Amino acid sequence: MLVARLFALQPAGLVLRIRAGVGPARDAFLAALHDMLPPGMPVLRCPAHPTDEALLGGLDLPATLAAGRPVQRQGLIARAAGGVLLLASADRLPGDTASLLCGKLDSETPPGLVALDEGEADEDLPAVLLDRIALRVDLDALRPGRCDTGRDQLSLARGRLPSVRTPAPIADALCSAALSLGVMPMRATMLAGRIARMAAALAGHAEVDADDAALAAALVLSPRATTVPLPAEAPAPPPPPEAGPEQGEQNEAGPPDRTHMRDPEANNGHQAGRDEDQEAPPDDLRQTVLDAAAAMLPPHLLDGAAAPARGSASAAQGRAGAGAVLGTRGRPLTPRPGRPGQGSRLALVETLRHAAPWQKPRREAVARRTGEAASGRLLVQVSDLHVTRYSRRPRSTAIFLVDASGSAAMHRLAEAKGAIELLLGECYVRRDRVALLAFRGTGTELLLPPTGALARARRSLAALPGGGGTPVASGLDAAVELACQLRRLGETTLIVMLTDGRANVARDGTPGRARAEQDAQASAMRLRAAGLPALLVDISPRVQPHAQALATSMGARYLRLLQGEPERLSSAVRALAA
Repeated sequence: MLVARLFALQPAGLVLRIRAGVGPARDAFLAALHDMLPPGMPVLRCPAHPTDEALLGGLDLPATLAAGRPVQRQGLIARAAGGVLLLASADRLPGDTASLLCGKLDSETPPGLVALDEGEADEDLPAVLLDRIALRVDLDALRPGRCDTGRDQLSLARGRLPSVRTPAPIADALCSAALSLGVMPMRATMLAGRIARMAAALAGHAEVDADDAALAAALVLSPRATTVPLPAEAPAPPPPPEAGPEQGEQNEAGPPDRTHMRDPEANNGHQAGRDEDQEAPPDDLRQTVLDAAAAMLPPHLLDGAAAPARGSASAAQGRAGAGAVLGTRGRPLTPRPGRPGQGSRLALVETLRHAAPWQKPRREAVARRTGEAASGRLLVQVSDLHVTRYSRRPRSTAIFLVDASGSAAMHRLAEAKGAIELLLGECYVRRDRVALLAFRGTGTELLLPPTGALARARRSLAALPGGGGTPVASGLDAAVELACQLRRLGETTLIVMLTDGRANVARDGTPGRARAEQDAQASAMRLRAAGLPALLVDISPRVQPHAQALATSMGARYLRLLQGEPERLSSAVRALAA
């Protein structure tokens, strides 16, 4: 109910995810949420498969034909402006429709979105909608019961919210917690800051305190965590001072209890506790917020953190469009009601099948209206139209980033080439394209643009020389740039990097190991922020921390290339590309 109150306080531009099947628990929660909203706020329900015209509005064809003049129909988004829009079966929402809805959240009067997720455990919402989620609640294990909606408290909080401010140490603590949890998108941190202000308004505070920030971190940042935060090292206790009579009495009484939990719904909190929070050192404040977020990590949340989710359109389609791209070519899907256009074609046979049973009553209606017998023409109405969409597998490109420096050539470059040969063959079988980048000396060279020609890729790989410095940052920047270009064209990408991780050339081409490692870490974090799936293959002869640290910064899966086991690399690439 706290989540419901936070959303109802100011829903404009927020996304609330409700994971629950159809049942009394969900109905009771939605009824309570509707009661918490301001009186008169519009609440509209969006169908499971809305068209762009239904969302944005357009020409109302039946009304236009009846009136003899253009009649415009207002879309759902415009009617829900400043209110709440309920997305039915959000797990089946196509990615393009989700992008359209989320784009309207940046308008001047955006609606609040309530995404009803009825999918299974292995299904998820479109990626663009997941990025916008501010609050979420799981009702599957709950039973409906009586609850206090707190309408009076919400009315007071709405008047208080515009004046609530966020101190700089609180904002710094939220940013620090996001980095420690591996939450890279800045939008998540901004949402956490907004939820913290709303929690402070509900609690009756003039500014956000540590408890408000901890609550926001637990609600917004914890579900997005990709790494487990490291435990804080306990500082060494200071040597006991020479205690006088008064100090000895204080020590016998024990230190004051600074740990207090405040009810976030209470309007009159402990003022003394708030003063202590404001005087707390910044490091303690950061740790408080981080501990609250870490305590709310769901079990098994980070089981798949080593294999980042694919940032592709195929992974963002939900259950209805997983692994497929809708268009006007490919495998035809089952015809469904709709109008041709926007990637769908008229299903003529299915349209005629639905129109045929209604010909006699339609001709009689025309005769009564015009006074003349209807001709033998087929009478088709908008409700008869059916369309066919087509699905095809999205094009995928594997980008091989090869370390061709002197250290790699001296160690295992030849063996790495042999492993890539096997991967090229598998990519050809799956009809995936491949690209080949090599970094050595002071920069990176694109040896092979994305292509499906297996023989050409093998020739480029065989002619790859070795020697020179190791510009890891330059190689990562080139791979990210190429992957982002391909992703903008609708392709999925996979980066396979083979290196020992020992950078000794900076991004600008100057030598120096310290500067080169800093640039490499920055480039690796950029790859991770872009959400690109990657595999780092360690080709060093002995286990060293450089490649492992680089893989962690990239958010990539780490794999050692053992001698005589190139099939292990092939299995890892297949698992990551699946």
